[in-house]
Amino acid sequence: MSQPHRGPGAGGPVEKPTDFNKVMGKLVNYCRRDVPVVVVAAVLGVIGMICQIIGPNQLKDMTNAITKGLPAIVHGTPIVGSVDMGVVGRIAWTLVALYAGYALLSYIQSWLMANVTQRTAQRLRESISVKINKLPLKYFDKVSYGDVLSRITNDVDAIGQTLGQSVSSLLTSAALVVGSLVMMFYNDVIMTLCAIGASIVGLVLMMVLMKMSQQYFTKQQVALGDVNGHVEEMYAGHIVVKAYNGEADSIRTFERYNADLYESGWKSQFLSGLMMPLMNFIGNFGYVVVCVVGAALALDGRIEFGVIVAFMMYIRLFTQPLSQFAQGFQNLQRCAAASERVFTFLEEPEMKGEPEMIVGSDGTVMNRGLTLLGRDAQDRPVKVRGDVEFTDVNFGYEPDRTIIHDFSASVKAGQKIAIVGPTGAGKTTMVNLLMRFYEITGGSISIDGVDTQSVPRWNVHDQFSMVLQDTWVFKGTVKENVAYSKKGVTDEQIVSACEAVGLDHFIRSLPQGYDTVLDEKSTLSQGQRQLLTIARAMVQDAPILILDEATSSVDTRTEELIQKSMDALTVGRTSFVIAHRLSTIKNADMILVMKDGDIVERGTHDELLAMNGFYANLYNSQFTLID
Repeated sequence: MSQPHRGPGAGGPVEKPTDFNKVMGKLVNYCRRDVPVVVVAAVLGVIGMICQIIGPNQLKDMTNAITKGLPAIVHGTPIVGSVDMGVVGRIAWTLVALYAGYALLSYIQSWLMANVTQRTAQRLRESISVKINKLPLKYFDKVSYGDVLSRITNDVDAIGQTLGQSVSSLLTSAALVVGSLVMMFYNDVIMTLCAIGASIVGLVLMMVLMKMSQQYFTKQQVALGDVNGHVEEMYAGHIVVKAYNGEADSIRTFERYNADLYESGWKSQFLSGLMMPLMNFIGNFGYVVVCVVGAALALDGRIEFGVIVAFMMYIRLFTQPLSQFAQGFQNLQRCAAASERVFTFLEEPEMKGEPEMIVGSDGTVMNRGLTLLGRDAQDRPVKVRGDVEFTDVNFGYEPDRTIIHDFSASVKAGQKIAIVGPTGAGKTTMVNLLMRFYEITGGSISIDGVDTQSVPRWNVHDQFSMVLQDTWVFKGTVKENVAYSKKGVTDEQIVSACEAVGLDHFIRSLPQGYDTVLDEKSTLSQGQRQLLTIARAMVQDAPILILDEATSSVDTRTEELIQKSMDALTVGRTSFVIAHRLSTIKNADMILVMKDGDIVERGTHDELLAMNGFYANLYNSQFTLID
C-alpha cells in the first residue's frame, strides 16, 4: 500500500530539535509576557528548596540536643542526663514551619507554572488557528492535513505538558543539588567527598542509560507516526482496500510498523525504567557509605551523631534531584522539538498582505482610498453586477512552471460561462484564481472593473457561491448546514432552497426534520450531500455562481431536476460552470475550451460544433464512448 503523504516536517514529533538554543529562544520570546510570573515561580521554588535544605541541619541540632541529654556511663560511673525539652521543642516548631513553608511555596509555584504553560498552549493554538487562515493553499498542497493537525494537538500538548514540568524540575533540582552540597560541606568535608564519589557512579550510569534510551525514543516516535498514518490511510480508503482485496497487504504493512513500534517501545521504556531503580540503588549505596564513614568519624570523636542523621537526609536530597534533573532536561528537549515544529509552521510564508482596512464606529469595514466590491466611494452598499474580466492572466504552482498562459476573457453580468477541457487543462485552477485562493503571477482579474487584488480576499469571497464536486457537511443541524455563515437567513429561504433541489421531502422524513443534527453517523448519501451543498449555494444568493461538477454525484433524473433549478438560479447571475458531461452546458452563453492552460476555442455550443475542432472532438467522443 502507498505510504501516508508527508510534506516537509511531517511525521511524528522528533525527540531532539535541530537547534536547541535557537528554538528555546523563540519560545522564551513568545512567552515574554509571562517571564515575570516564571521568575516569581522560580524564586518561590528556590526559597522552598532552601526551607527543605535547612530542615536536616535543624534535625541534626535536635538529635545532638537529645543525645547530649541522654544518660551516659563515664569511667564506669552512670551519669544521669537531662534533655532540654525547650530547645527540642523550639527546633521541632522550626522544622514544622520550614516544611509547611516548603509545601506552601511548592503549591504556589506549581499553580503559577501550570497557569503559564496552559496559557502558552492556548495562545499557540490561537496563533496556529489564525495562521491557517493566512496560509496560501499551495502550502496545503505539499503538507498533509494530518501533519497540521498534529502540530495543533500533539505538539502544542507536548509543549504545555513538558514546559512546566521541565522548568520546575530543573530549577528545583539545581537548587536542591547546590543547596545540599553546600550544607554537606558545611557539616563535614570527608563525608561530603564520600557521598559525591558514590553519586558520581550513579550519574555516569544514568548518562549512559539516557543516551541508549534516546535513540529508541526517537525510533518509537517514527514508528508511532507510521502506525497512525497507516491506520488513518486504511480507514479513509477502506472501501478501496476491500474492493481490491488489499486487506492482507494492509495487515502485513501494519504488522511491520507495529513490530517496529513494539521493538523500539519496549527498549525505550525498559531503559528509561531502569533510571529510578538505579538512582534508588545509588541512594541506598550512599546511605551505606555515610553510615560507615560517619560511624568511624563519630567513634573517633571528629563528628557528632547528629551529623550522620543530617547526612542521611542530605544524601537523598543530593541524589534524588540528579534523576529529576535528567528527566527535566529530557522533557525540555522534547518541548524544544515540539516547539520547533510549531514555530516552523508559524513562520511559513503567508499570503500577500491585504489592503489596509479601517473599521468605523458602527463596525462597518472600509478601506483607504480603494473601492470595496459592493460599496461605493462613500461606503454605501451597491449591488455587484457580476462583470468579470480576465486580462493576460499567467499562473504557475511553481515559479518556474507556468501552467496558465496569457488567459484573457470578458464575461458580462448574467452570462453563463462553461469551462471545458481534458483533465489537467487548468479549469479548476482558473476558478481558484478567480476566488483568489491562489495569487496570479501576471495579468489581472477584475469584478465590475475592480481588480480583485486591490480588495481583501473576504470581500472577493462574498461575491461567490460555490458548489464543488467534493461535498462538505459539518456537524450541526440541517438548517445550520444550509445557512452556513450567512446571516439573517429565514426558515422560509432554507425550505425554498431545499425544495428547489428536491431535498425537502427527504429532510422532512428525518426524525427532527430540518433540526436533525448531521454528523459522521448521518445516513446522507453522497448525492444527498451534493443536493445540500447546492441548496447552501442558493441560500448564499451571491451575484456570481461557481459550479464545479456540481451534479457529478447524482443520478440522471435528479440531475435533470437540479439542472432546472440551476437554470433558474443562474438567471440574473454570472455563472461559471465546470463540466465534463458536455451535454449539460449546451445552453451556456459562452464555452471556453481549455487545453494545457490556454483557451484554444471559445463560442456557443453550436458555434463550436460548427468549427469541428477540439471541442467537437470532445463532444463527439463522449457519445462514441456511450455507444
